[in-house]
Amino acid sequence: MNQPGTTIPTITDKLLAIKEGHIGWIVFNNPEKHNAVSMEMWQSVPMAFEAFNNDPDVRVVILKGAGEKAFVSGADISQFKERRSSAEGVKEYNVTSDRAGEAIRNCPKPTIAMIRGYCIGGGAATATNCDMRIASDDSKFGVPAGKLGLGYRYPGVKRLTDLVGPQFTAEIFFTARQFSAQEALTMGLVNRVVPAAELEKYVRDYAETIGRNAPLTLAAIKRALLEYAKDDDERDLALCDKMVNDCFASEDYKEGQTAFMEKRKPVFKGR
Repeated sequence: MNQPGTTIPTITDKLLAIKEGHIGWIVFNNPEKHNAVSMEMWQSVPMAFEAFNNDPDVRVVILKGAGEKAFVSGADISQFKERRSSAEGVKEYNVTSDRAGEAIRNCPKPTIAMIRGYCIGGGAATATNCDMRIASDDSKFGVPAGKLGLGYRYPGVKRLTDLVGPQFTAEIFFTARQFSAQEALTMGLVNRVVPAAELEKYVRDYAETIGRNAPLTLAAIKRALLEYAKDDDERDLALCDKMVNDCFASEDYKEGQTAFMEKRKPVFKGR
């Protein structure tokens, strides 16, 4: 990030939320530990998303890690003895990290994980909670649960399987090894792989391309994707239909047609 933005308050400076034009940035800011996520960082994630969700100027949210060595290298293991050494502690930690994951998944706006360096364990889970994943060619991916003796709950396994299929999910978990960016691309774990030096510009340009599109259309598609992820009997298809109808009744729909006829770029206002 090379431009000033508006900082959104969080409970720790290890998790930064910055609004920059139409982009909301969430930065895992713990580079001395390869951006390992502490309890306080997990607690800050929903706060950041709530601010971005309620800001109509923010049209895309990008998650990144500070520095050049890691997106997120996993949970902060130094807190395990204090936070996860008892059944009660494990439950509290899981509830907190689950809320963070839900905040990412349920964001009504497109989300992009900008991945450079290590994307391991909780980092891989965080990335899979985003709509899109764009990685540098020097990134490394893995879920080392098998090397740590950790259980991995069904929802996380399902999300990964939905992305890469059961065969690659089995390989990722059973080997607990690290995979290259090219392997991640082959598996379908990431959408794009770009040279490390070009990553931020590429992701920023991608986000700005998305942000120029009609916000109501983006919101309707995002809602459809969220409903798709639910069980059949839990899907709110009526809401999806309403949001589609709202698109056709909007000023932006008229602007899109007018701009097309006038051979100019549309200027959407989200209404």
